[in-house]
Amino acid sequence: MFGSSPRNGANAYSQVSMETGVLAANPHKLIVLLFDGAIMAVSNAIQQMNAGKIPEKGRSISHAIAIVDQGLRASLNKKVGGELAVNLDTLYGYMIRQLMTANLYNQVEKLAEVQKLLRELKGAWDAIAPDQPVAEEPVLVAQQDALAPRKFNFVAA
Repeated sequence: MFGSSPRNGANAYSQVSMETGVLAANPHKLIVLLFDGAIMAVSNAIQQMNAGKIPEKGRSISHAIAIVDQGLRASLNKKVGGELAVNLDTLYGYMIRQLMTANLYNQVEKLAEVQKLLRELKGAWDAIAPDQPVAEEPVLVAQQDALAPRKFNFVAA
């Protein structure tokens, strides 16, 4: 009616929902969102490659490469992260090369390999989430007599 289809409205809603999630996320959650985005882009590319949708496949792979390179890889701090950060940087570089090769030669197995690696890394990242519930010892609270007089503090205005 106003130049917008229901599909565009759904896309806009999805975009607002994603942006709100990003704005409200802590640094750990942002990395989880990057993993989710890369995994989704590779999944889309696999489906598009199998369906013969070459331009769409190329866009999805390019999106996955951008997330891995400009998101996950760029977030590494090699000075603080030491050997682990260096190893992740190498692994991200490998994933990018595999994605480019998959795109050039339509090799779905390379996409599946990258998807598997991303899922494994995401699983490890999820396991170290800072907001994991910690088992606490129960705190004993003294029972109060419901009929006992209570003290009130009134402040004169």
